[in-house]
Amino acid sequence: MRIGILTGGGDCPGLNAVIRAVTRRAIETFGWEVIGFKDGWKGVLEGNYIPLTAQSVVGILHKGGTILGTSRTNPTKNPEDLIRVKENLKKIGIDALLTVGGDDTLSVALKLHQDGVKVVGIPKTIDNDISATDFTFGFNTAVSIVTDCLDRLQTTGESHHRIMVCEVMGRHAGWIAVHAGIAGSADAILIPEIPFDMEDLCLRLKKRHERKHFSLVVVAEGAKPIGGMEVLITREVDAFGHVRLGGIGQLITQEIKNRTGIETRLTVLGHIQRGGSPTAYDRALATRFGVSAVNAIHNGEFGKMVALRMEKIITIEIEEAILKNKKVDMELYEIASLFFA
Repeated sequence: MRIGILTGGGDCPGLNAVIRAVTRRAIETFGWEVIGFKDGWKGVLEGNYIPLTAQSVVGILHKGGTILGTSRTNPTKNPEDLIRVKENLKKIGIDALLTVGGDDTLSVALKLHQDGVKVVGIPKTIDNDISATDFTFGFNTAVSIVTDCLDRLQTTGESHHRIMVCEVMGRHAGWIAVHAGIAGSADAILIPEIPFDMEDLCLRLKKRHERKHFSLVVVAEGAKPIGGMEVLITREVDAFGHVRLGGIGQLITQEIKNRTGIETRLTVLGHIQRGGSPTAYDRALATRFGVSAVNAIHNGEFGKMVALRMEKIITIEIEEAILKNKKVDMELYEIASLFFA
């Protein structure tokens, strides 16, 4: 059997661990051949791939990014591209395809499955907003990175008696903001799930400043004020129709400064959250996902995605996984709010 693997969408720590696990499991357990498509769906469209061997994946477990490269190419936008994808998979002799990605990558996988291609999905997003899995790899690493940054911002904010605002990733869900905010002792956490009241936020921060002389505000990039809209860098959309978010941190920083009169500084972490080595947890989870995905191919479980449920790896329908984004648990947010300013 010859299987293919691709990594699509944004990169995140743990992708190389998946590639390594898939390759080792497929070759050493089942004797299959493995190839990796370069740059996500773009590689399938262009027939650009490399052979993956047990030797070629040595030493990549701890590395961030993806040795295969990635892109946001969407072959479903053009019917001719989708036909080319299927033709190339047949021409290259792919018996089954593993797709590692978020909602967008998995939506293409679902379409191919519906057209008869043997596909198994592996969930990937640092935002942790894919339904039907408790966690996605990369999330734990992102939270750890953000928490470390919050610790550093708190000490400098305390020294200068400033309000420090930190903008983190989270387009549709504020999982990173909430988990890191709890761990980093944030005085306010603003997330997409709950539109915030700017006046109330500023009043609370001003009152806290009378006692503590510094504050830490964490805001997810998709957060918005009550009655307001998401803040965009540009209205241009990517291949999957997503606008590029950015600027909510700057807006909040300026508003806090103007309304409170307190010196307020902004830090936008951006791609720092994506880069670097995965944590031990993400290395282990990504490895388990990779091995389980190969097992799913062996068991003929096509059109499925591997998922973490109660510390067990299971398979579910890809369609179930992409029906909706997984939002922040409000009980968790309530815990976080106990420590707000």
